[in-house]
Amino acid sequence: MIFSKSCEYALKSVIYLSANAKDDNKANVKEISNAINSPEPFTAKILQQLSKQKLITSTKGPNGGFYIEKSTKPITIYKVIEAIEGPEFFDRCILGLSDCLNKKPCPLHEYFVKHRTELKELFMKKTINDISSIEKLNLK
Repeated sequence: MIFSKSCEYALKSVIYLSANAKDDNKANVKEISNAINSPEPFTAKILQQLSKQKLITSTKGPNGGFYIEKSTKPITIYKVIEAIEGPEFFDRCILGLSDCLNKKPCPLHEYFVKHRTELKELFMKKTINDISSIEKLNLK
């Protein structure tokens, strides 16, 4: 299981917003893309997707930008992954095979299933706040 670039940038964006942008301090696309070393148009598209999923908030205008509302319940890492990769992400084959099932497993299936379940549980427990508070977290 490897995250797509979209998912990596989404996680970095939400971590950045969690650490730097609240209701009264919004971040614009350029600021976020510079902070996470991502192309600006690509970052804008990801931020729109996260906003559409109501994980982050956006406002338009001269004082607009992206932020995480103080009243929002903590965002889990799983929710960000799900918003970008889709709910089936943790059910996919590690090798990307479409017909990998318990009845017809790929060569790595039995080894990966346990770890995939552990990762999913970890990502469902850990919040963006948990990891955004880590000092010296390098988002680039």
